[in-house]
Amino acid sequence: MSRRRHPLLICLLALSLLSAAPATTQPAAPYLFTYFLGNGEDGLHLAASDDGYTWRPLKDGKSFLKPSVGESKLMRDPCIARGPDGTFHMVWTTAWQGKTIGYASSKDLITWSQQRAVPVMGHEPGVINCWAPEIVYDDAARDFVIFWASSVPGKFTETIGTLEKQYNHRMYYTRTADFQTFAPTKLFYDPGFAVIDATFLRDAYGKLHLIIKDETLKPTAKKHLRIAPAESLAGPFGQLAPAFTKSWVEGPTGLRVGDDYVVYFDCYRDHRYGAMRSRDLKTWEDVSDRLAFPKGARHGTIIQVPPEVIARLKDH
Repeated sequence: MSRRRHPLLICLLALSLLSAAPATTQPAAPYLFTYFLGNGEDGLHLAASDDGYTWRPLKDGKSFLKPSVGESKLMRDPCIARGPDGTFHMVWTTAWQGKTIGYASSKDLITWSQQRAVPVMGHEPGVINCWAPEIVYDDAARDFVIFWASSVPGKFTETIGTLEKQYNHRMYYTRTADFQTFAPTKLFYDPGFAVIDATFLRDAYGKLHLIIKDETLKPTAKKHLRIAPAESLAGPFGQLAPAFTKSWVEGPTGLRVGDDYVVYFDCYRDHRYGAMRSRDLKTWEDVSDRLAFPKGARHGTIIQVPPEVIARLKDH
């Protein structure tokens, strides 16, 4: 004799199972990729994707914004975050050597505010550089966190000589709510070795993970990516996992594509983009062969945007 379950009981059981599981599937794309070409002389380039693997350059691959500020007036490593009011805020590297990062904002990624060079390391007279700034919005603090890599002579003497020339990078940061006043610059991350190109990835449970490049060159070249849990956008940060990429890659940017986490990176010696995919941020699979990126794309970041944003950019 078979037993029949009451339909209401079945529905309640299904709902309880759904509520207990993490939200593993994101809404459909589109995704937007910000990048630069060459040495960053002609400024901001944009590409779009519906699946996270095939990327189409927008505006026939032409620049959306030419650089006009900073020590060398470059626009390398462009990073964009969207604020709660819908405004896009962008920061970038203005020079190989200097004390500033670039900043501009836009409502539609087409018309931009006046560019500004923000002297985030102006208090350090001997600072060598400000590389690859990233910007993220902090929902809890209702402000933006901006972080970047700098080398300050005389600091972190235990790792002097472990990379090229006089460099000895650590990550620094500031905060701002209005982009008029900025909190005093502080040390953001020191893992005990030279580090650059930090970026955040949020998992299916809402937890943050910090991805960084180990910039160590001597005595053995590392130049690979590692990941650590983060309790907040300002830390503290947990133990770094072993490298999950090969050596000689940089500029990571990560996001969730369906049920996967995909971390993209610039294989700068090979002049192409690569990517690693994971379901648990522990076991990784190389999916570089699936990628199609704009030719010559360099160190960019990827965000998810509403479809109408991509539609406007395509019309433009």
